[in-house]
Amino acid sequence: MPRASKLLPSIGHAASGAGGTIISTLATYPLDLVNTRLKVQRQLRADGTIGPEDGYRGIADAFATIYAAEGHDGGLAGLSAFFSGLGADLGKSAADSFLFFLFYTWFRARRLRSRDVPYLNALEELAVGAAAGACAKLFTTPASNVVTRRQTASLLQPRGGDDADTSKEDSKSFGELIADIRRERGLMGLWAGYSASLVLTLNPSTTFFLQQMLKRGLVPRERWDAPGAAVTFFLAAVSKCAATTLTYPFQIAKARIQVSASPAPSPSPPPPGDKTRTGAQGKEQNALTRVARDTIFATVVRIARAEGVKALYDGIGGELLKAFFNHGTTMLSKDIIHRLLVRLYFVVVAALEGLPRLKARLVERQQAVADDLRGSYLRVLLNMTESSWEGGARYVRTAISDGGKVVVGTLNGSLKDGEGI
Repeated sequence: MPRASKLLPSIGHAASGAGGTIISTLATYPLDLVNTRLKVQRQLRADGTIGPEDGYRGIADAFATIYAAEGHDGGLAGLSAFFSGLGADLGKSAADSFLFFLFYTWFRARRLRSRDVPYLNALEELAVGAAAGACAKLFTTPASNVVTRRQTASLLQPRGGDDADTSKEDSKSFGELIADIRRERGLMGLWAGYSASLVLTLNPSTTFFLQQMLKRGLVPRERWDAPGAAVTFFLAAVSKCAATTLTYPFQIAKARIQVSASPAPSPSPPPPGDKTRTGAQGKEQNALTRVARDTIFATVVRIARAEGVKALYDGIGGELLKAFFNHGTTMLSKDIIHRLLVRLYFVVVAALEGLPRLKARLVERQQAVADDLRGSYLRVLLNMTESSWEGGARYVRTAISDGGKVVVGTLNGSLKDGEGI
């Protein structure tokens, strides 16, 4: 891991990136839900999962249909239909962003130290970004599968179907959906679409690369560190749209792999004399066949051959609109949060550095108070001793005087008694 001097900036960028991602996800989640459904509806029609009349004709129709069919309460309460699966997506997105920035900073620092250079070239920057994305997706792909299931749960229910079944499907917890995926596809099914994620790691790395290139070409050098809110938003949004256009077919393939939960059909019985393996070995072969079939490149080729190249760009308009606002908001929010974290860091450091001096002043004040109390006590004690001494002396003198009188009286009385005898 990087040294402490490298770790703290990494954590700062990771935390601010996660915070910016949460804000942008909240702002664009309805559009993300619609885009996911548009990506998979063609496959669901072909599989017979939904009818020919089910699905949506475009973004506007999707919003209107979801609100009318799933926003049962109407009004503002009906908008909750557009936030199905939001909790899981917020957690996944925040973790994804946090891990990406952590791994990115770590890999980049190690590469710079190994080469002893102040910066990396373009290919190295892309490679570092891709490696960081691959490591982050390794941890968040199961959550991504759950989010896709939650977003398409209502679409999988036929229109006019039982609302209770739809509500039951939508209300499943994160753990229940994980168990469903594992039961339907096995343990590796939780990482369905990970091969697509590996390819899609080029999306953030390409985005940051294009953003740096645009900043160097359009922004004066003296403003590179602080180009301004509007410029930051625009550069981030445009670079994200360009990267999304390049990688969108793989996003289509990933969504279809994740939403296709039904197991592969059982193979027909082998002809007599065929030595095809059956039982556990046959199931293992089927699992391997399904894994090979669901690889990202095989899925892209299969979609292009069966449905045409146009199918690889279903819903790209909505995805570009989401990418523009999502990434622009993410980077703008990240910069604001990062500045706040930096200020908070210096406030805490100043407080910690001033603590010893404050403690020393408190000790000095405590010592002064103790000295004052000790002096007051001694003065009171001294006053009490003088008074007691004077009183004691008077008492002794009185006692001696009284005692002398008693002795004299006694002696006189004795003498008189003797004379009388």
